[in-house]
Amino acid sequence: MTATFLNSGDGATISYAGPGSVREGCQWDAKNERFLVSRFEGGISELVKTDLGYEQRLVVNLEGDFKGNSTLGIRVDPPRNRLLAVVADAWNQKHAALIAYDLATWETLFVTNLESPGKSYSHLLLADDVAVDPEGNAYVTEALGNFIWKIDRDGNNVANLSSPVFTSKPHQLPFYLAGLNGIDYHPDGFLLVIHTWSGALFKVSLDGSSVEVVKAPLVAGGDGIALLSPDKLVVAGVPGARLLKSSDGWKSARLTHTYVGPFYRVPSAVTIKDGKAFVSHMFSWWNTFTIKEAIFAPVRPKGSSASRAAEL
Repeated sequence: MTATFLNSGDGATISYAGPGSVREGCQWDAKNERFLVSRFEGGISELVKTDLGYEQRLVVNLEGDFKGNSTLGIRVDPPRNRLLAVVADAWNQKHAALIAYDLATWETLFVTNLESPGKSYSHLLLADDVAVDPEGNAYVTEALGNFIWKIDRDGNNVANLSSPVFTSKPHQLPFYLAGLNGIDYHPDGFLLVIHTWSGALFKVSLDGSSVEVVKAPLVAGGDGIALLSPDKLVVAGVPGARLLKSSDGWKSARLTHTYVGPFYRVPSAVTIKDGKAFVSHMFSWWNTFTIKEAIFAPVRPKGSSASRAAEL
């Protein structure tokens, strides 16, 4: 297993220029040694290192029925050498889709239109993030109706995972914008999912028959998530990222470390590269976007007058 690191000096910074003002998703593509980012104005860009820094190159653009839509969460699927990308009509919330691309040729492998599971759900849709299991099944979060689409490796919508547990926690923020959001597959065979506005973390079986609230500090505003190791989860969100650790298979977890980054850029996604967490920020500053290596500091235990490292 790749070693994980919680501190490593000042940390790496990847800065890159490009059109538009919003980047939502970010993934490290280890096989091709590149970062991939999704564009709110639609499409995928790769970041290529040059003598002058990093250059952003558009590799996929949204055309046809999806022109004008946003590409949000993305996920590299290494065994099948493909990228799964969530497409959403972010402004009107009328439709959503999951598109699979070949990472070598950028050929479209499938397009799956995502629909509301029934009349009891809102007709508005906001597909947000995606995870993938070892069999190639994709799990896409829906942030308004609070359910998860399950898409098989060939692009068929085989199930919708829903539960009243997803909306059982009160909102921690003053107005509602997003529910189920960041999602990741755990190697023990379940999903971890964050609810942005309540800050609750859920442990979800792959068929949706079991949905449990992880007994953990609420992480209000949590966006993208990624497992740093089987017992450590990074949650991106203002002011940077938080690290949760579980010692009981994610029945419970505790906050052990935090990272504070350029919060005014709004951290939106996290990806793991060489055992380190890299946080991607949503907004550009002077036409420049940034991905920062998260340098975590231990949380000061309650009642202590001096900071001491949490047990790792």
